[in-house]
Amino acid sequence: MSIEIIPAIDILHGKCVRLTQGDYSRQKIYNEHPLEVARQFEDAGLKRLHLVDLDGAKEGRVKNWNVLEAIAGKTGLLIDFGGGIGTAKDLEIVFESGAALATVGSIAVKNESLLREWMLIHGPDKFLLGADVRDEKISISGWQVDTEIGIYDFIEKYIQSGIRQIFCTDIQLDGAMKGPSLDLYKRILERFPDLHFIASGGIRSLDDIYQLEETGCRGAIIGKAIYEGLITLKDLAHVN
Repeated sequence: MSIEIIPAIDILHGKCVRLTQGDYSRQKIYNEHPLEVARQFEDAGLKRLHLVDLDGAKEGRVKNWNVLEAIAGKTGLLIDFGGGIGTAKDLEIVFESGAALATVGSIAVKNESLLREWMLIHGPDKFLLGADVRDEKISISGWQVDTEIGIYDFIEKYIQSGIRQIFCTDIQLDGAMKGPSLDLYKRILERFPDLHFIASGGIRSLDDIYQLEETGCRGAIIGKAIYEGLITLKDLAHVN
C-alpha cells in the first residue's frame, strides 16, 4: 500500500486512553503503560506514531512530555506530538523530548503570527497541521471550542505558508466506529490534490484504509480500531 499507517496513542494522566468524539467524560483506558503500546507498534513494523497529550490539549500547555521522552528514547518511531503547544517553551519541550514533528491546531487559530514565526525558525516541515472539524468548521482546544473557520480556507491559508502535511479529524465520527469521512476527504483532495493529507477518525477496518488510499490520502491515523481488535497489528504489518 502507498498509504502510511500511523497508530495513535492518546495520553490522559499518563495512561493510554481513547475518547469518543473528543468527550473527556467518555474515556476508556486501554493500557497504563504507553511505552509498552509504542513498542508493540514498532515490533509490528510500523514506523510512525501520532502521540496526543489530552491533558495538554485541555489545559493549554504541554503536560505529558515525559511520555514522549520515554517513547522517543526507547523506540525508533518517528513521532508527531500535539496537545497544548501554545508557547515557544512548549515547542522547545516537544522537540527536546524527541518529537520529529510538532502537531499544531489550536495555535494555528489563536495565534497565527506566532505559528508563522515558529515556521520561519524551524521550517514548515517540522509541523503537522491538525484540522479538526465539526460540520466542516474548525474546532480547537481539545475539541472543546467550535469556531466559524471553514476547513477549506484554513487549509489554503497554511498551504500558502509552506505547511505540507495536514491531518483532518471529523469529530462526529471519531471513536464512533462508523467509518471515515470519505466524502469530506474527497472534497478536500479535489481542491488540494498535491496535499500530503492524512485521514483521522472513524477508521474501523482494512477496507476503510483501502478506500482512503483510493481517495488519495497519504496517511491514516488509527486508534480505537486497533485497541478494540477490529484491526490487528498483524493486519497492519501486512499492509504497511
